[in-house]
Amino acid sequence: MTATLTDRYISATVRTLPQDAQADVRAELSASIADDIEARLDQGEVRQDAERAVLTALGDPDVLAASYADRPLQLIGPRYYLTWWRLLKLLWAIVPVTAVVGVLIAQLIADAPIAETIGTLVSVAIGTIVHVGFWTTLVFIILERTGADTGERWTLDALPDPQETGAGRGDLIASLAFLGLAAGALLWDRSIGFVLVAENGVDIGVGLGSQTTAMPVLNAELWPWWLGGMLILIAFEAALAIAVYARHGWNTGFAWLNTALAIVFSTVILHLLITSQLFNPEFVDYTLDRGDVPPEVGRILAILLGAGVVGVSAWNAIDGWLKSRRSVAH
Repeated sequence: MTATLTDRYISATVRTLPQDAQADVRAELSASIADDIEARLDQGEVRQDAERAVLTALGDPDVLAASYADRPLQLIGPRYYLTWWRLLKLLWAIVPVTAVVGVLIAQLIADAPIAETIGTLVSVAIGTIVHVGFWTTLVFIILERTGADTGERWTLDALPDPQETGAGRGDLIASLAFLGLAAGALLWDRSIGFVLVAENGVDIGVGLGSQTTAMPVLNAELWPWWLGGMLILIAFEAALAIAVYARHGWNTGFAWLNTALAIVFSTVILHLLITSQLFNPEFVDYTLDRGDVPPEVGRILAILLGAGVVGVSAWNAIDGWLKSRRSVAH
């Protein structure tokens, strides 16, 4: 069902309000907009034109939300506040995290001491946050003092489209299909193996020739406890996807469960990587011994894999909280 301009406007207005005030504001605003539209219809206007005129007259929904919450929009002046705040939040969400992750990977590759690594990360995080806040604010101070125009004008076209809450049938099918493939890959590697070992090299495949044998990628000693635990995590993820679909949306409980599953998964993988238990030793030796591969390449690849696992798990947890927030706003 396509959301109307009025629905999009009201959602954009109430999304930043406290949850206990959202329902009352939504009802009040819906009634007010409907009355204004009806008044224009009585004067002979077309409904579509009347709706656009009423919503345009109300102005930026963030400004309207601030009036409902009695929240002043002032930094160095109301003219630039929303532009400054939106840009600063975006930069703070991206730049410090990117800087910290990059420095962490570099420190791990350099095999720096733990105390030095922690101190460097804290310094980089604080420094990046301060610098982003200072220089962004300074730019807007200059803009205001010089009377420059940012060129930003709010229009109805700036209304955000309704975002997915992860509760649709397509989301369920995609989640179950991905989890099924993950479980199948674990079982296939355990029972058959993914890597074909031949006398003249290694070919990635699933068929077995007369002069090839299959080699598992994962350590055989992970069965049954570690691999069984991973399969249980996959089952919990599948149950969570079904529960979200059945409830028609996320909630705080689902978000907490999703976060816990992400933490457990990343912790298990990191533990197995750090203790060199994740991969089949024969596969590692066979792969790294082929050609002139420096011995430190294996450690660097393990660090990059660990960073990728943590990044994916963190984003999965964050995505669950974002979808929970969207479900509440709807």
